Amino acid sequence: MTRTSPWWTDGDETIALVSEDGERIPHPELDTMITDLTIDDLRGLYRDMAVVRRIDTEATALQRQGELGLWAPLLGQEAAQVGSARALRTDDFVFSSYREHAVAHLRGAKPVELLRMCRGTAHSGWDPLEIRMAPMQIIIGAQTLHAVGYGMGIRNQESDDVAVTYFGDGATSQGSVSEAMVFAASFNLPVLFFCQNNQYAISEPVGLQSRAPLAQRALGFGIPAIRIDGNDVLAALAATRFALAHIREHGAPVFIEAITYRMGPHTTSDDPSRYRPEQELEDWRTRDPLLRLERLLAAADESTGLRDLADSESDEIARVLREECLALSDPDPEEIFAHVYSTEHRVIDRQRSFLSAYLGMFEEEGS
Repeated sequence: MTRTSPWWTDGDETIALVSEDGERIPHPELDTMITDLTIDDLRGLYRDMAVVRRIDTEATALQRQGELGLWAPLLGQEAAQVGSARALRTDDFVFSSYREHAVAHLRGAKPVELLRMCRGTAHSGWDPLEIRMAPMQIIIGAQTLHAVGYGMGIRNQESDDVAVTYFGDGATSQGSVSEAMVFAASFNLPVLFFCQNNQYAISEPVGLQSRAPLAQRALGFGIPAIRIDGNDVLAALAATRFALAHIREHGAPVFIEAITYRMGPHTTSDDPSRYRPEQELEDWRTRDPLLRLERLLAAADESTGLRDLADSESDEIARVLREECLALSDPDPEEIFAHVYSTEHRVIDRQRSFLSAYLGMFEEEGS
């Protein structure tokens, strides 16, 4: 069935523009958002997803080898992140959780910068102002409040930028996310709430967290919502473009629920085999976002060499990533106080002096 509107209405409707078999599914409004895409653009989206998957695989391996303290894999969620990130303008500002490695990479973070915090060498792997993306947020859902605050600033400056916040289905059970949506709706703030529903909040299935579709929650706050197949990169790209255009025109928030699946563990400290049926994982393997786009290109006879080229480039990026990660140097201990405040602060100065004196004790013992 061809739907006439991308806005969520009722039932279990989920918009896809490419079927699991790689067939194009028409949509009267979202199709207009991607009329500019060429075959080279589609191959580029495949390349993006292949690269971030390889970065993710290498980072997971580095953690298993003791080189990173922790890693939150994105395996399976490449389409939702790549499609949405490619829709953003450079002057939009992103507030993410700890899993949006593809978004950070496409915003301009170097691969090794994705690992610096997990290796314990920095509080943030990248310069937030340079790539216009805040450091990854560990506190579940807190970044939605940050985005709403930034959205208030955008509105006061009468800019048409958009604050974009990424979070998972588990975060929607947090009070902070509800508070963020109340505030964004009440004050008509230019915020895009992008929820990656990857089916699990660590071990908790989404069906236990919410008896109703998550997109329906947004409607309760008065925020229009779109529900898409998050393993379809074209749907993610088109829906995000549509939502951003609406936000810039009306200065009001929009909620996107991207239905996807976390194929790996929640983090490298998790064992999903203890709570997730193997058959469920196998079923989702058939919906792999890279395979779906590859099938679409194959149907157009445009997939020749696609996988080999992407794999070759990805392997080289992973090689450099490992090399640069292992070469990261330990920071000066006093770096822990850097960037806490934008100006000098007497409490921080006192703590810095205490740490310096403490470290000095060891130097005296060694002299």
